[in-house]
Amino acid sequence: MQRAPFDPAAALAASKHTFGEHGGVNMSIEASTTFTVMKADTMPEIFSGHRTADRDGCFLYARHVNPTVHTLGRELAALEDTAAGYCCASGMAAIAATILQLCAQGDQVVASNAVYGGTHALLQTYLPKRTGITTRFVDIGDLAAVEAAIGPRTRVLYTETLSNPTLVVSDIEALADIAHRHGVALVVDNTFAPVLVTPSRLGADVVVHSLTKFVNGASDLVAGAVLGSAEFIGRLMDLHDGSLMLLGPTMDPRAAFEVSMRLPHLPLRMAEHSRRAAFLCDRLASRGVAVRYPGLASHPQRALMTRQSNAGYGCGGLFTLDLGDRDRAYRFMEILQNEHRFGFMAVSLGYAETLMSCSASSTSSELDDAALRAAGISPGLVRISIGYTGELATRAEQLEDALRRSGL
Repeated sequence: MQRAPFDPAAALAASKHTFGEHGGVNMSIEASTTFTVMKADTMPEIFSGHRTADRDGCFLYARHVNPTVHTLGRELAALEDTAAGYCCASGMAAIAATILQLCAQGDQVVASNAVYGGTHALLQTYLPKRTGITTRFVDIGDLAAVEAAIGPRTRVLYTETLSNPTLVVSDIEALADIAHRHGVALVVDNTFAPVLVTPSRLGADVVVHSLTKFVNGASDLVAGAVLGSAEFIGRLMDLHDGSLMLLGPTMDPRAAFEVSMRLPHLPLRMAEHSRRAAFLCDRLASRGVAVRYPGLASHPQRALMTRQSNAGYGCGGLFTLDLGDRDRAYRFMEILQNEHRFGFMAVSLGYAETLMSCSASSTSSELDDAALRAAGISPGLVRISIGYTGELATRAEQLEDALRRSGL
């Protein structure tokens, strides 16, 4: 089916028109933890769910709904083309709350075997031990294996738009078709691809984000978000049975304000991250370097990435280099950081400066050796989140120098 084009920048611009309390061009920060009512009988109506922030402008307590956090949720919902959204204290809080809301004891998740290490640990170890929710990990590119893994207790099919760190592109439309045929919710982590891909338009039921990364873009705060139907977001915030409400991973309104102020230039930042990554990866590939990037013709899902992407934003700011072994990877990163000031050896991504890490011994270290092999994460795999500082040709020369001096 031909999909109508979607422009995340336009959708975001249309949502960001919230005046401040005194007519300011920026929204106000509502720092109150509790909120007044004008009539005493309003409070029980809020507790019972008969009055809401969306419909009636009624607020109760900051762990439930804070106006500033609520506004950011609406802006992100516009960006991801969902009916509603709510923000919380971290990406892991968003993921955990979503799984716990969709699953009960004894239920099952089917998940990609190439996901962020913290997500893998949550699904592989934490949830089975403490809740009885189990996970079957599969090659998300093998659609037959995905469907075969779904059983009578499966409630969630979980994947990342671009897998961390191997950059496998999920076929979201095909996965949505499989999930919905079996009555299963498709949950997509879109942390690596905000603006680039809009999973809800491809059939995803729930979209989660670590706002810490590209969305915020400054590596100065930790935050997360869940985007989906109004019904599902309402369930998450339910006073009696809502995972976000009752577990309490509350976003501070000051953090919500900071993220909101950076949203208008997110599309510009993503386009520049993509432009730089594409330039560097094309140059490295032409020299025979083992580089993986979804914008390269050599990437096995290049056509899929193009088909799923929104026009004009490229293929993202992340790529990997396989240096063969850990010592060579360490040497490579040390030259780039300590001699060339190319970037930083640090976890995370989506910063103005380049961030690089050896995934097997850092962000994917929660996976055992067998899981690392199954996910395609070698000991010498370096994940690079390219920044947008420095002259691009100089950055390319620095990369090539570090590769030569590392024996490649």
